[in-house]
Amino acid sequence: MRLFAAVVPPPAAIGELAAAVTSLQTLPQAAPLRWTAESTWHLTLAFLGQVDAADLDALGGRLAEAAATVDRTSRLRLAGGGRFGERALWAGVQGDTHALGRLAEEVAAAARATGIAVDERPFRAHLTLARSGASRAGGPAPAGTDLAPLVAALADFSGTAWPAAELLLMRSHLGVGPAHYETVGKWPLGATRT
Repeated sequence: MRLFAAVVPPPAAIGELAAAVTSLQTLPQAAPLRWTAESTWHLTLAFLGQVDAADLDALGGRLAEAAATVDRTSRLRLAGGGRFGERALWAGVQGDTHALGRLAEEVAAAARATGIAVDERPFRAHLTLARSGASRAGGPAPAGTDLAPLVAALADFSGTAWPAAELLLMRSHLGVGPAHYETVGKWPLGATRT
């Protein structure tokens, strides 16, 4: 199974961002992009790659422990935007991003303790909105790709703050058409705190 760990914003936060994205999609620079579906929007904490089903129980126990380390009162907001070169456009995250980063570290440690290799890139809180088709390996973006105007159009976006409530383990289904995700497990944040 191709897995990743994530936090999913609540429907109200998704709705606010969706309204901003609708206006972005009318800009000329938006035309060549592959836009992600609202139903797939999430904040990736760690990409785990291919995981054997036999490892799920051990991983789940460790992820429950990781989730318990983060206070459920941590508040986040989707705000602003950025890009990874000309290959991906994303919405930013503000608020208690330190706690979110700590959760990402705990998730990565839980995966490693289970024997799962984790992508070692530094955590950067973001929600991917669109991709240009440029390769992750740094290949060239398609001709005419310019994400700068889209990032500028997102600069003033600031959604309502919301509490991060749970850690999700998601399975990515790839193939023909856009990816879709299935929740494999979920654990409340701060579950063992009193």
